[in-house]
Amino acid sequence: MNHQAILPPGWPRPRGYANGVLAQGPGRMLFLSGMIGWDAQGVFQSDDFGQQARQALGHVADVLREAGGKPENIVRMTWYVTDKREYLAAAAEVGRAFRELIGHYDIAMTAVEVRALIEDRAKVEIEATAMLPD
Repeated sequence: MNHQAILPPGWPRPRGYANGVLAQGPGRMLFLSGMIGWDAQGVFQSDDFGQQARQALGHVADVLREAGGKPENIVRMTWYVTDKREYLAAAAEVGRAFRELIGHYDIAMTAVEVRALIEDRAKVEIEATAMLPD
C-alpha cells in the first residue's frame, strides 16, 4: 500500500496537512472512532488542550499498532475542537506531539469547532482513517 499527497499546480503547500491523499492497495482500511484526551482507563489527567491532543493522538497510534499498522498509514483525520482559540494557542505543542506520535503530514485533515463533546472535560476528539498493507 502506498499513498501520495495531492496538490494541484499553483496551490501553496498547506502547513500540517494535505489537501487530498491518493491511497492505493492492496490493503485493508481501518476506521478509527473519535479518540479523546483521557487515559486508557477513561480518566482525564489534564484539562490542558495540548496535553489532551497528545493523549488522543497516542490513542490513534495505539489502535493503529493493534491493527498491524503504523502512523504513516493514516490517510484522513477529522479533529473536533471545543474552542478554536485554545486549539490555535496550543499549535506549537500540538505540532510537537503530532511530529512525535504521527510523524508525517501527508494526511487529508479537517478541524471543526463544535459546541461540546459528549465527555464534558474533553477538549478535542480525533477520528482517523488508515490504509493498512496486507
